[in-house]
Amino acid sequence: MSNVIQSIEQFLYRTSEYCDRQQWDEYLAAFDESAEFHMPQWDSEHVYTTDPKREMSLIYYPNRAGLEDRVFRIRTGKSAACTPMPRTVHLINNVQAEQQEDGQWKARVNWVTHFYRFGEAECFFGWAEYRLREEGNGWKITSKRSIVLNDKIRHVLDFYHV
Repeated sequence: MSNVIQSIEQFLYRTSEYCDRQQWDEYLAAFDESAEFHMPQWDSEHVYTTDPKREMSLIYYPNRAGLEDRVFRIRTGKSAACTPMPRTVHLINNVQAEQQEDGQWKARVNWVTHFYRFGEAECFFGWAEYRLREEGNGWKITSKRSIVLNDKIRHVLDFYHV
């Protein structure tokens, strides 16, 4: 089991690095086509929303097409919100994983993303929960839910921040 968890850790580290290096094809390939991407909004000081179809979210994509659209806008310069793209460094730690009854794995991680843009350095931090499916010799993300703990947002918040 420790080899599986180590494999999951390495996969998540690589996926974060793809995002930091803006290797968008590799980043998108880490997600299954039906992968849900959810960044809930805080409902109160200690309760965040859980139903993206009925409650507010910071970001919600029901499948990978939402991420693909964002990447398309970044690549074509059609996203004023990320022009210029910030420089990012994702730090992931405390990776915990357990196999689920359906054979997939649930991984929970803590994260910090430092970013630099317009001469300012800042960070977002929180935790994320992934659902992962083994595929060949690797993994596919079937869902990602990322909770932003410092959600007083002074700048743009996008998928590449979490």
